[in-house]
Amino acid sequence: MTGPSILAFDTSAAHCAAALLCYDQIVASRYVPMTRGQAESLMPLLEEVMEEQAMPWDGLDAIGVGIGPGNFTGIRIAVSAARGLAMGLGIPAIGISAFDILRGPTGPTDVAPQRVVLQSQRAGLYIQDYVNGRPAAPPQPGANGYAGWADVPAPDAGFAIVGRHATDIAARWAVKGIDATLPDTGIADTIARIAATRLAQGGPATPPAPLYLRPADAAPSRDVPPVLLDG
Repeated sequence: MTGPSILAFDTSAAHCAAALLCYDQIVASRYVPMTRGQAESLMPLLEEVMEEQAMPWDGLDAIGVGIGPGNFTGIRIAVSAARGLAMGLGIPAIGISAFDILRGPTGPTDVAPQRVVLQSQRAGLYIQDYVNGRPAAPPQPGANGYAGWADVPAPDAGFAIVGRHATDIAARWAVKGIDATLPDTGIADTIARIAATRLAQGGPATPPAPLYLRPADAAPSRDVPPVLLDG
């Protein structure tokens, strides 16, 4: 049997998910719903997945990680863990976005032009165009999102629509539509499979980075700064 060994995980929403792919098969998978506590839960969950298959850490070929969009804190937790593990093990970390996941495990090999539509957790729809299996531009339309599927603009000629409300959008523009939603319990499995394909294609050029659709909505600290005394 051939194929890479990839540990994949995601904390971009209200969960902590992990999966181990070996020889093109998912051999261990975990999904734990949680609204908080991912920072404390992630590494024990990864160790549990690795121990289930008696997989040594130095037996991994790559790390796959969900980079969002999603929860700001959750994305940072997973991406930081992935970069740290990759650096320590001397292997690549491959970032997989929610747009990639909507395209499915075979997305990287699907070179047909596609406009992928993502429903944000709070409000609005966002789109990302893919050409030759890769994002052609950053997600649109910026910070505010489209109010609904009827606001999504017409794609260029030859594009299919993939994702939330795809068939509705596609019918409006007389193009092909493929309805798709983000997987729930199997999200880490999908990340692992996409990462394996990306690795076979040569791997990432840069380390994974969080993909945010809006600026962070954290309020500045209200703590009074310390008084600096001379001498």
